Amino acid sequence: MNGAQSLIAAALSEGIEVCFANPGTTELPLVLALDEAPGIRSILCLHENVATGAADGYGRMLSKPAMCLLHLGPGLANGLTNLHNARRAGTPLLNVIGEHATWHIQADPLLASNIEALAHTFSAFAKRSTDARSIAVNLADAVHATGIGGGIATLIVPHDCQLAYAADVIPARRQVPKSSYSPANVGDAAKALQRGRSAILLGGKGLSEAGLKLAGRIAAATGADLLCDTFFARMERGGDLPMATRLPYFPDQALALTRPYDSVVLAGTRRPVAFFGYPGLPSYLTTEEQTVALATSAEDVLGDLEALAAELNAPNDIPQKPRMQLPAMPKGELNAQSVAQVIARLQPENGIVMDEALTVGIAYFDSSQSAPRFSHLMLTGGAIGQGPGAATGAAIACPGRKVINFESDGCGAYSVQAFWTQARENLDVVTIIGSNRSYNILNVEFERAGVKPLGPIARSMTRLDHPYLDWVRIGEGFGVPSVAVDSAEGLARELENALARKGPRLIEAIMS
Repeated sequence: MNGAQSLIAAALSEGIEVCFANPGTTELPLVLALDEAPGIRSILCLHENVATGAADGYGRMLSKPAMCLLHLGPGLANGLTNLHNARRAGTPLLNVIGEHATWHIQADPLLASNIEALAHTFSAFAKRSTDARSIAVNLADAVHATGIGGGIATLIVPHDCQLAYAADVIPARRQVPKSSYSPANVGDAAKALQRGRSAILLGGKGLSEAGLKLAGRIAAATGADLLCDTFFARMERGGDLPMATRLPYFPDQALALTRPYDSVVLAGTRRPVAFFGYPGLPSYLTTEEQTVALATSAEDVLGDLEALAAELNAPNDIPQKPRMQLPAMPKGELNAQSVAQVIARLQPENGIVMDEALTVGIAYFDSSQSAPRFSHLMLTGGAIGQGPGAATGAAIACPGRKVINFESDGCGAYSVQAFWTQARENLDVVTIIGSNRSYNILNVEFERAGVKPLGPIARSMTRLDHPYLDWVRIGEGFGVPSVAVDSAEGLARELENALARKGPRLIEAIMS
């Protein structure tokens, strides 16, 4: 085997099943090696940020890495936005980056760059293979690193190393050590929950079905409230699962929620931090005195919650609190409330909702509290342009489940190339573009800062209406059947039609 063949053989041995790729000349030996490896599904993406976003969505749904094959430093740089989001989500993800031949780098060719410097900004593991024989071992080490607490591994492979002889030995697959939990933390959390008013702030595996049920039992035993991160990687919701209150985005609102608690127990997350620094408001949304650490996202969150439930003699059955009725089907013009209500009413059981709707989708979390069971994914790192790629990866990971990508127009414009991959692979993704034709979050920030009226330059920097983004033409241009609606009745009709069919669809919901 040559180096490229050994890398793909090692990837197969490590359980890699999907490769999201945007390759170039320096990756052609790896492309040829993929031709000889039918066990890896290779999916072409028209932009690296779609590939990395798709690998993020895939990893969130299956808790195992997909591979991204990217071209040199500029290709990696193009994918950085969604690698940042994936790092914040704790997603396991493997990057393989082609590099110039070792003997050619000294000539400083035009595409040469410091790939390691880029990789270290988001990678838990980053390494350059210096010879063909080390490639398989390095690949195995990289995949192993993604399983330790969830993380991103980046392997840089020079072109001549891909072509050189690498022998036929592939390392045996290693078991990832199980994460542990702290009995001392369990004792501290139990004491905190038994005195005064308390809450459990859930993130990571704490928002899985098992985590929510354990947290619900603990809440039943102690009277604690359940909270969840503002931007979670994945949360199982709906049906008979315990409900949690989402921490508000703006720090003053988040502080108003957390201040009354004597203790806030962190389960699968870190001490909450404001998204931005605002004058006169603290960075942290709980005080040191309030904050009680049970488990970080890298620790055994479920083990901690199970031990805490046992410590508190929590009941096995969770008392069912009265659930809100699903909102009535709205009529008339479209706004943030009516779009959310239509989606919540119609989304199918066992669906997946990738939510990057921002201000357009502000009402969706509450509207969907009583929806049938579904998996809810969100923008995690705040770097917009995640939704279409992540929805693509989720559909690859779970081909039997309908995916709804609820997207704002400003965010969606960052990664429209994902629609081409959805069409090419015939993925079961319905994209709903909440089209308010603006970067409305900036308008909200201006309003909160008391800035009004806006001057002409500030107004122009927040508006997407000169010209309008024609989402029907954009979707159809990439091969996705698309339609625009401007009423709740129209959105309901077109969403029902899209959900009844297989394959990708796009609906532009034009908001008044």
